[in-house]
Amino acid sequence: MPSLTIKNSGKTIEAETGKNLLSILLAAGVSILHKCEAKAECGSCHIFVTEGRKTLSKAQRPENERLDSIVGVSSNSRLACQALMGAENITVELLA
Repeated sequence: MPSLTIKNSGKTIEAETGKNLLSILLAAGVSILHKCEAKAECGSCHIFVTEGRKTLSKAQRPENERLDSIVGVSSNSRLACQALMGAENITVELLA
């Protein structure tokens, strides 16, 4: 099973392939903002994927449109509610 490491804390979580990063983080008791019930409408779950970005699902139009409206977005930016865990380990940085 792949793992998700949170760069801010060094915490590593086992992550089920195909689940969105938001649900993985919340199930592990990690505090992360999420205001729109995983609909890519608010951008509050914006994170940076610092390692393993290519193993995640490809960003779809709603996510890209929301990211385009957020200040501080980089090529490593994803919405945790939209990014689906792949088969390899990843490292993320929580921004809020």
